[in-house]
Amino acid sequence: MKRRLKAKGFIIFSACLAAVLFPRIFFRAASEDGLFNKAVEISGVLLILAGQLFRASARGYKSEYSRDSLKLVTGGPYTLTRNPMYFGIFLIGLGMILALFRWWAFMIFLLVFAFSYLRLIRHEEAKLLAAFPGEYAVYQKQAPRFFPSPKILFSHPIQEVLPLKRRWLIRESGSIIAVLAALLLLKAWQYIAMGGK
Repeated sequence: MKRRLKAKGFIIFSACLAAVLFPRIFFRAASEDGLFNKAVEISGVLLILAGQLFRASARGYKSEYSRDSLKLVTGGPYTLTRNPMYFGIFLIGLGMILALFRWWAFMIFLLVFAFSYLRLIRHEEAKLLAAFPGEYAVYQKQAPRFFPSPKILFSHPIQEVLPLKRRWLIRESGSIIAVLAALLLLKAWQYIAMGGK
């Protein structure tokens, strides 16, 4: 787990460093400003917030309903997708791309994300199938692996599939603050490096 966190941290740090060192390559140019791009930036910020809320809900729900992973969690955000925490991370990354970077950066993000998480998801699924053989096989048929099903999303009350408790948000506050601080710092650097326009 710690090795995986270090690897993810290194990837994030490297991406931020590349953007800081080579802003004209990675950031959108000032000439790309306009109403459409402002809407894209705002959409990016909203996706970042949605991703953080998804993660907070998933982590909080799992910690409350499966002490020490002794029970398979299939409710709350796990109704929408079998990997709600990773989906939240995906939304955060996509939001950062939309808020700051050129369109081609999405392809790099997609490749890195797929390489980092697809193997991890397969490994975790194998462990869950071994730990909960019949139950997990049924769950696999009910919930999509990664992208939430709109049918499931719109057929349940939002507070049922994405519950949030204050203590869950407090527990995630460090991550939320770090992501928003990174966004603000990168946005400030984009403004400076791209000529203050």
